[in-house]
Amino acid sequence: MTPEMLQQYSVIVQFLGKTLGPDYEIVLHDLNPDHNEIVAIANSHISGRSIGSPLTNASLKMLIDKAYETDDFLCNYKGIADNGNGLRSSTMFIKDAQGNPVGLLCINFDDSRYLQMQDVLLSVIHPKEYITAHPLFQKSALGIHPVQAEPAHTEAEPEPITENFSMDIPSLMQKIFADATVALPTPADRLNQQEKKDIIEKLHKQGLFQLKGAITFVAEQFSCSSATIYRYLSELKLNS
Repeated sequence: MTPEMLQQYSVIVQFLGKTLGPDYEIVLHDLNPDHNEIVAIANSHISGRSIGSPLTNASLKMLIDKAYETDDFLCNYKGIADNGNGLRSSTMFIKDAQGNPVGLLCINFDDSRYLQMQDVLLSVIHPKEYITAHPLFQKSALGIHPVQAEPAHTEAEPEPITENFSMDIPSLMQKIFADATVALPTPADRLNQQEKKDIIEKLHKQGLFQLKGAITFVAEQFSCSSATIYRYLSELKLNS
C-alpha cells in the first residue's frame, strides 16, 4: 500500500475497533512483499497477534486462488483463535488502480460472551434436566445451542475456509505443513519423490510458498536441498 493508503486505512482500523467494541478484532495487512504482515490492529486480545504478525492460512489461500479477481470481499467464514474460541471472520481486498491486491482489511468477531449469556438465559428458563434430555438442544464446547436441521444440498459445495491465527511466520509455515501431511502414514523425510511432489502441490495451493523462507523450511522437512524443492516446483510448473 502507498503511505497515503496505509495512513487512511490505519485510521479506519482504529475507528471500527472503537465503534464495534471489544468483541471485534480489526486487522490491516500490507501485501507489499517487503512487509506482507499486519500493519495496524484493534482489539488484538481476540487473536493475540500484533503488528508484524504474518498473514493467516486463509488469507494466503485467498491470494493464491486469486479470489480478489471475482470478489471484493469474503464474509462469514470460520476462524479459530489461539485460545480455541470460534470466530466469524470476513476479509475485504484492498486493490490498486489495476485491480491488484495491495492490502487486506479483516474483521474477526468473537461471540463467546454471547454464547455464555445464552447458556445463562437457557438455564434460567429451563431446568437442567430439560436441557440435557430435550433433543432441541445440544451441548458444545462453545455453549448450548438449538439443533437445526442440516439444509439439503443438491450439488457439491466448495470446501469451507477455516482460518487459524499464527503469531509469526515459522509457526504459520509449521501449521500449513502439518495440515498438508497429517494423513501421511510415514514421516515427511521418508516420502518418495512423487509423494513429496504431491505434498508440495498441496502446499502451493495453500499459499505456503508466498512466505519468505518457505523453500528452506520445506527442504528441512523433507531432509533435502533447497535446489531440490526448486526443481520440484519447476517440474510441477508452479511459481514459488
